[in-house]
Amino acid sequence: MLVFTTVTWLALGLLLAKAAAQLWLEWLNRRHVLAHAASVPEPFRGIIDVPTYGKSVSYTLTRSRFEQIETVWDTLVLMLLLFSGILPFAFTTFGARFGFSAWSNAALLFFIGFCLSLTGLPFAWHRQFWLEAKFGFNTSTQAIWWMDRLKGLLLGLFLGYPLLVLILKLVEWTGTRWWLYAWAVLLAFQLLLALVAPVLILPLFNKFTPLPDGTLRARLARLAERTRFHAKSIQVMDGSKRSRHSNAFFTGFGRFRKIVLFDTLIQQLEEPELEAVLAHEIGHFKRKHILKMLLFSALSSLAGFYCLSLFSQEPWFYRAFGFGAGNLTAALLLFGLLAGLITFWFSPLAHWWSRRYEYQADSFAAGVMNESRSLIGALRKLNEKNLSNLTPHPFYSGFYYSHPTLLERERALA
Repeated sequence: MLVFTTVTWLALGLLLAKAAAQLWLEWLNRRHVLAHAASVPEPFRGIIDVPTYGKSVSYTLTRSRFEQIETVWDTLVLMLLLFSGILPFAFTTFGARFGFSAWSNAALLFFIGFCLSLTGLPFAWHRQFWLEAKFGFNTSTQAIWWMDRLKGLLLGLFLGYPLLVLILKLVEWTGTRWWLYAWAVLLAFQLLLALVAPVLILPLFNKFTPLPDGTLRARLARLAERTRFHAKSIQVMDGSKRSRHSNAFFTGFGRFRKIVLFDTLIQQLEEPELEAVLAHEIGHFKRKHILKMLLFSALSSLAGFYCLSLFSQEPWFYRAFGFGAGNLTAALLLFGLLAGLITFWFSPLAHWWSRRYEYQADSFAAGVMNESRSLIGALRKLNEKNLSNLTPHPFYSGFYYSHPTLLERERALA
């Protein structure tokens, strides 16, 4: 039976504080949006018409209410896992039946992760087939949606499960410095995945076809040559198979790098606007934003593994959640469940950093294009077509937005 300790109460307090902050931020943002809902705000008049603005307000408020319900549900699920004693019971029962080898422990972690994903499945389905469908974004079918989940599960089984086994084996093989070797293995795995994903994984979910010859392809090829951005190909992804939302990105490294445009993006933007969007993405590469983010991610995971190694040596850490000391598999699971209670509070800093990079990529694009009109036009259309929240509360956008708002980006480009 779980006996509450000081650490248990601290974890519960952090969980409730996170949930309270999330609900408060949603409430704050809803109130701010409603205060500007009566008419199109002055800066956006002439950019967006009244019916579309009203629809974007409705979309924002509906999503906000949905997020609040999901936050409460996720909090209750995590409370049940951490404080009911169900996890120690699962470890004891599973171990008695299948043993405590790295293979069986990894299987248990995978099974718990699978069960956790099931608790969020109704919300994911409701978001796709009710919320997104209500506002005209959903184009997915039940067959596609469920097949995506099955493919994700199989990929997790064939890629994630062996990785878990290897990490647990490293604990047995390398002693007290297991965390360093585990981090190196995880980093190598992530880099390898980034290299092969465009070739082996992404095509499992979407169809990629070369951008047909024509004025757009010639324009984008000249942009790539002008910016000395070398890519294997420019491809179109059938994003419209699942949603009317649009995007553009490049993926892969070295000779596997390719530029990808959603087919919805091509439908929504004019050629100069598409060129400006791609110039923005190239700006991220040229300003080494991707490399810096990868480096930060690597250092963060290294710090995480080191902290886990420290916690895994402390009996109070296990006792707070009903486990016996020394069960590193349990420590790995608990650390994964609890880490978000801490990292959540660093979200504003991470998103501030991300927004700085967006401003820099915008500036790069405007410089390459020798004008900012095309990029501004693209941003306006993308915000309109995606029903973006044009009037978020500053606290809300500061906490959650990885990109500046439309008004902030336009002012920076002026």
